[in-house]
Amino acid sequence: MRQLNYYIFISTILTYNLTHGQGPRPVIRVGITAALKTENGSIGWAYTGGAVPLALQYLKSHGYMLNFDFEFHVEYTECDLANTVRAGLNFMKTNNYDVIIGPPCAPALKMMGTLSTIYKKPVLGWGFVSESEISDMNRFPFVASVLPSTKTLGVVTSKLLEIYGWDRVALLYFKNELDYCSSVVNDVEKSLYNESKSVQIVMKAEIDGSNSESTSATLQVVKTRARVILFCAHAGGEKRFYLIQAGLLGMNSSEYVHVMLSMRSVGFGVQTSVGKKPLTLSGLPPIWESFTVNPDGMEDLAKSVAAKMIVIDTSSEVRDKTFLQYMTKNIVYAIREPPLSCKVPECLITNATGMGAYARHLFDVFYMYGMAVSSLNSTDPNVYGNLSLLIPKFTTAFEGMTGEVKLNEDLARKPLYQVYGLNSEYDQISLIDISLINDTVNVVFNYADGNTEVWHFWGGTRPPDTPVCGFLGKSCPLPIFEQYRALVIVAIAVTILILLAIIICMSSKIRNRRVEQSRLHSEWQIHAIKLRLPMHRRASKSSQESETESASETENFTSKSGDTMTSEFKETYTIQYLENDLVLTTAHQVQELSQAEMMKFVKLRKLDHENLNKFIGLSIDGSRFVSVWKMCSRGSLQDIISKGSFSMDYFFMFCMIRDIAEGLHYIHKSFLRHHGNLRSATCLVNDSWQVKLADFGLQFLQDEEEKPFKKNMLWAAPEVIRGSLSIEQMDSSADIYSFAIVASEILTKREAWDLSRRKEGYEEIKYAVKKGGQFVLRPDLHIDIEVNQTLLALVKDCWCENPEERPSAENVCKVLFDMTPNTEDNLMDHVFSMLEEYTSSLEVEVGERTKELTLEKKKSDILLGRMLPKQVAERLKAGQAVEPESFDLVTVFFSDLVKFTDLASKCSPFQVVNLLNDVFSNFDSIIEKHDVYKVESIGDGFLCVSGLPNRNGMEHIRQIVGMSLCFMEFCRNFRIPHLPRERVELRVGINSGPCVAGVVGLSMPRYCLFGDTVNTASRMESNGKPSMIHMSEAAHSLLVNNYPYQFETNSRGEVIIKGKGVMETYWLLGKMSLSNQSTPPITKVNHKPRKIASFTDSELTNYSFRSVSPYVENLSDNDDEEIRRVLRREMMRVEV
Repeated sequence: MRQLNYYIFISTILTYNLTHGQGPRPVIRVGITAALKTENGSIGWAYTGGAVPLALQYLKSHGYMLNFDFEFHVEYTECDLANTVRAGLNFMKTNNYDVIIGPPCAPALKMMGTLSTIYKKPVLGWGFVSESEISDMNRFPFVASVLPSTKTLGVVTSKLLEIYGWDRVALLYFKNELDYCSSVVNDVEKSLYNESKSVQIVMKAEIDGSNSESTSATLQVVKTRARVILFCAHAGGEKRFYLIQAGLLGMNSSEYVHVMLSMRSVGFGVQTSVGKKPLTLSGLPPIWESFTVNPDGMEDLAKSVAAKMIVIDTSSEVRDKTFLQYMTKNIVYAIREPPLSCKVPECLITNATGMGAYARHLFDVFYMYGMAVSSLNSTDPNVYGNLSLLIPKFTTAFEGMTGEVKLNEDLARKPLYQVYGLNSEYDQISLIDISLINDTVNVVFNYADGNTEVWHFWGGTRPPDTPVCGFLGKSCPLPIFEQYRALVIVAIAVTILILLAIIICMSSKIRNRRVEQSRLHSEWQIHAIKLRLPMHRRASKSSQESETESASETENFTSKSGDTMTSEFKETYTIQYLENDLVLTTAHQVQELSQAEMMKFVKLRKLDHENLNKFIGLSIDGSRFVSVWKMCSRGSLQDIISKGSFSMDYFFMFCMIRDIAEGLHYIHKSFLRHHGNLRSATCLVNDSWQVKLADFGLQFLQDEEEKPFKKNMLWAAPEVIRGSLSIEQMDSSADIYSFAIVASEILTKREAWDLSRRKEGYEEIKYAVKKGGQFVLRPDLHIDIEVNQTLLALVKDCWCENPEERPSAENVCKVLFDMTPNTEDNLMDHVFSMLEEYTSSLEVEVGERTKELTLEKKKSDILLGRMLPKQVAERLKAGQAVEPESFDLVTVFFSDLVKFTDLASKCSPFQVVNLLNDVFSNFDSIIEKHDVYKVESIGDGFLCVSGLPNRNGMEHIRQIVGMSLCFMEFCRNFRIPHLPRERVELRVGINSGPCVAGVVGLSMPRYCLFGDTVNTASRMESNGKPSMIHMSEAAHSLLVNNYPYQFETNSRGEVIIKGKGVMETYWLLGKMSLSNQSTPPITKVNHKPRKIASFTDSELTNYSFRSVSPYVENLSDNDDEEIRRVLRREMMRVEV
């Protein structure tokens, strides 16, 4: 209290001395544009205006502005632009005031700044004026503010997320009359997208501080999507309201991190004069305390959430905390006294419970002006009124009531941010200092161990942005109990048997209810035995199973005639027979179905509309779930568009678009509420060229195989991509966006986004759609026929960026109905007329197509010759059946590139293709030099055979062995251009034996091998070693018996072969050269040869020699001479 009196005493003495000791002093006239009834808790003049005389008092107590008097004139513009212009002209043009304060809101301040540019007057900004546009010196060269730009807040927020590795966040903001938090969050959102492309804003929502129910509902949605929550609140009451609501919903656990975005230098404090214990750093009472003298019982709950919160704010360390407390208690009284003397009722009825949120900023901005004028050391109005001299003085740093204040060259506060947290005693501490200097972010950590000093309220560990168990708690790692599920099932089964007698005694009402449910479920349940594949598909399936280790091919959607329509990204259906009717089926994984899900099947079966593909039922008694749909023989829209073989005029396209809209409208009115997977691949076309929507309502069933669904995101709405929403979380407006994309495909007759002709790839398109912005990316609508412009405008409205601005399905149908052409023809009549016109020009095309057919036939003959043996190809071309042929003895070769998956992971897809092309092209060149037939290459595997289809006696083993050695020699010398340190290693397996060969398939015939010989060769390869040639015993015996002394082999010993048991196998080391001693001995045996005149028995027993082949040890008497010659050479080399 003594110090407070000291301030008043000093100010009084200085004023007295200056008044009685000098003559008339210059008067600085100050014009103030204030808001008396707008946002009283923040910028209301009754709660903030007292900061001006207090700042003047503070200036004079420190020796500034002693030679000046002040005259103040206040205009209550209430942030209205017209009133602001009127007050500005009065201040600057009419009365020629020296300086203007306010207005305290961004739009009005921009208007005042424009006038200041014209009349060359300084304008002091405070309040809700953090927009980056105000810092534009080209537009507002004389506007100064002690608040930094919100753009810098976004940069600092992005840096904080990068430091702690958070990529998934939610953005919340409180609404107020001036949309302050809305503009702050928008600038932060833009900065997050510009600074860090990895940050994903999963939710952005507005909070109404006066409606706890809506706030609770919003936070409930946040709990299902995010754990790192960025929120903006401009008043202390809103901040405490958020803490209480979050605490009531259990968002005070260690999973949550609440990040408060602020620019008012308050940190965890709140500006109130109620006697609460202040925080040490800021001198303000903590935010979790009630704003009344007596507690309200919510302090502990709010405090628990504040413990899980960090604050991004400008530096809030106030050096003169004593004067801050004095200012807090006396600001509402200072405005009633001279020189302001506010006598309006709003000023007179205020009490001393607190001051406005921006009162300290008003204090600092006026204090800054006083220091700047004092630093000129002149009382001449021509000097302190010269803006070229005055404005540069604004950049002088000083200690104000909002901490250290220093303006940059743009006359905005230098972005000196701090990240605040609470220590274990719930006192505010500074964790990180973040500053922006010349667009460079500088970070200074104020702690050594983050686990103990930052995350001590989180259990000593930084929480991730995604919980371990997922947002719904359903993705937790399996506990030990789940690992022993089999034992638990057995125990449950035993328990069920014990309780079976009790279950039998249940009431008849429950039994009748189950019978009724069973009856309802039987309507959609289809027995798996009733479903059967067409005959041509069974034959195709059998031939595929006969190819060893061949890649299984996906069965694509086919027409009624059996012709296959293949495309990389089209839907996968299977055509089957159900009671002699063709139906479409899709396979799903077996899973437990709840009662609600089974009742959904009952409702799905009842859905009946001419533009919906009929859901027939689900087969659940087989090895997999199979959903059954009505047959649409013409395929999907994607199939038709990708073929490009059917000409569609405007009426045809319009009818298809109308069919889709009608089907979508029916779904939106049904219990489904939305489709969720609308694409051209899910729009099927029946015989009458009527479009029917399919693949709806079964999103809870998991597909049996993973589909390349990432391309499906090309039809997804921007909000779906941003939030990674599941179908259950989507809104019907997302279907309208997908409808627009499908309509663009129909109108342009090209696939979605026309990827083959665009420079952007899939990822670039997805990112651009996700990012949004002012100029959004959408498909091009380049149409080569005349189209109603209203239809094009409707498509563009449907893919609008804002979901709320998209028309509903009902409105789309109404617009299309009004656009229906005035014609009595239906679509089928229109199609028939088109076909008649097409027939008239068909004869001309027949001649041209015949020429093309002849040329293509030559090409197909060449290609068929490469795919099949010549004699087989000739018989197939002649239409003759190729009977399977048995071969008594052939040699089969299998090879595989070792660790090719690891090698491919280091290469781009194009490099992988080029690598395989280089290797296999050289392999093909080697094969051409040997009597070997290449059967096929599967990925990085190779399958060859010799001895068929052309029989070559025993030559096949030597041809395969020679080819294998050439392969190995090539791999040793081959170098990968982009990975020079890597080596390509080959693993080879060889086996000899009988084999059956034949042609399998009609649409794509394959020359396939069958027999145990092929399987054994595959086992030799899979059980071999890198850069080694692995031979079976049969192949080894055939080699050494027919070609002795030509190749070196080595017994590997007995090896356990899958499906064969124990087998003795051999390594093929290379071609044998008797003069080469570098080859290691194959076996060491104590051989007792026959007596030879050149050597004694004792000499021979002292040596071990190599048995290159068992043939050496089984020679007849007629080969004695050859033995002597070989042994003599061997002994001579040993002696040397």
